[in-house]
Amino acid sequence: MTLMISGLYAGLTALLLLGLAYKVVKLRRLNKIGIGDGGNQDLSLAIRAHGNLVENAPVVMVLLVLAELNGMPDYLLHIFGTVWIVARLLHAIGLNQGKGGLHFGRFWGVLMTWIVLLGLAVANIGFFLGL
Repeated sequence: MTLMISGLYAGLTALLLLGLAYKVVKLRRLNKIGIGDGGNQDLSLAIRAHGNLVENAPVVMVLLVLAELNGMPDYLLHIFGTVWIVARLLHAIGLNQGKGGLHFGRFWGVLMTWIVLLGLAVANIGFFLGL
């Protein structure tokens, strides 16, 4: 069995990770800040957007791979993967545009991320239980 579907979403996640890391590096160079955020709010938000993806991606990617290995239908894998990518884009945009406060993108990005995490966790437990 191949892991082409989860591989697609892992690849897209990696591209998003690189984009968010680039934004951090760009702001560091622009503001001449090597470590930390130097009190710069834009850099602080960019660091958090990148860090939040780094914190969530490993668990979601492992669960997606396991779901594919366990035989989850392709259409469900694509639904989970698409919602995941949209959620992470919404979160990054919302965190930056909302300057760390309430923002449509941040709220829905977090909620959709949690739904994907919960859905994949329940699905994998269901596979174990034979459901």
